[in-house]
Amino acid sequence: MSLIIEEKDLEKFIMVGDRVLVKPKNPSGKTKSGLFLPPTIQENEQVQSGYIVKVGPGYPIPSATDEDNQWKPKAEDVKYLPLQTHIGDLAIYLSRNGHEIEFNNEKYIILPYSAILMIIRDENLFG
Repeated sequence: MSLIIEEKDLEKFIMVGDRVLVKPKNPSGKTKSGLFLPPTIQENEQVQSGYIVKVGPGYPIPSATDEDNQWKPKAEDVKYLPLQTHIGDLAIYLSRNGHEIEFNNEKYIILPYSAILMIIRDENLFG
């Protein structure tokens, strides 16, 4: 079951923490021997691939507090340890950890960073 989002602009999507938004790569739907697989079999594959569309800021890092001076104003700036992924990377991921959404009649997957097994980066793809 997928969540259908009626928003018009993908740019308004903000990924939270260590989450990434992936557009699944269309599988060929064919085995090596030439047999065609039904869509339900393709979706149940444990390892899938897709292109990263949005990346969250990363893991929050606790701020260092100055316990000696209690009158000093506390800085509320949150700092993050950035993720290794970039927009446009091809991600190989575990599909069981993702959450499917539908946006503009296209399927996307919200994944935690820990579900990504490997990324393939082609520097010349978007350069």
